[in-house]
Amino acid sequence: MKKILVTGCNGQLGRAIQKEYAGEVEFVLTDVAAGDGIVNLDITDIEAVMKVVKQEKPDVIINCAAHTNVDACEKQWDLAYKINAIGPRNLSIAATAVGAKMIHVSTDYVFAGNGNKPYTEFDAPSPVSAYGKTKLEGENFVKQFADRYFILRTAWLYGDGKNFVKTMIAAAETHDEVSVVCDQLGTPTSAVELAKMIHFLEPTDNYGTFHATCEGDTNWADFTEAIYAKKGIKCKVNHVTSEEYAKMNPAAANRPAYSILENYMLKLTTSEFSMANWEDALDVYLQNM
Repeated sequence: MKKILVTGCNGQLGRAIQKEYAGEVEFVLTDVAAGDGIVNLDITDIEAVMKVVKQEKPDVIINCAAHTNVDACEKQWDLAYKINAIGPRNLSIAATAVGAKMIHVSTDYVFAGNGNKPYTEFDAPSPVSAYGKTKLEGENFVKQFADRYFILRTAWLYGDGKNFVKTMIAAAETHDEVSVVCDQLGTPTSAVELAKMIHFLEPTDNYGTFHATCEGDTNWADFTEAIYAKKGIKCKVNHVTSEEYAKMNPAAANRPAYSILENYMLKLTTSEFSMANWEDALDVYLQNM
């Protein structure tokens, strides 16, 4: 049976991957917080990574671990760099040592977010935040040290755990109206859909960098209205600009105004799989909450 080592197994994507592959593979589940059946693993520690990987000898390593608090990354550069860059480097070195495939999850934040057409895998990255810069370094390390790798850039991810969808539903329980940014464009992406794409690519030799978001696009305010409409929630959504929102809720990091990714490589290299439209994926998520 194929053996897959998953880092950050307690996160939204880590949980989705476990459900997607349920019964098909032997998992080595790791996270910084050990628990029942979970191996404690600090991916920033090269010796710890090598020990676990050489002991378990996985066929595939899927890295779901990351420092994703965008504002905290601005104040914690060293920690963000260790987790988002050194961690993937360590895992890639270990993957090569045991002949494992490396699957690394990255982000739309590697781009400046000031474009006017969907970013493809061939557009030059130009991150403007600590989060984006450290995630890009992680990509570079994977390319440098992993023999066989898939890098999947995703965006606006939600799944089983703390996420935007749950936050807005909770806000409606205590507020008659909410103010949400309307001038940041992107694609809400279900962790379930991303897990499906990982499952599709993983057994292939179709290596490289892929964009991995649901199809279509929206903005945060319209996304919120779609959530409320689908859940039958009566709560007014005030559309505000990023500038207006920043005055109400100051943030340390720049948010990309344009985060739409085109799954160009996926469409070029296969006709057998495509990501679901974001609204359809949201329907499935809300039905299974």
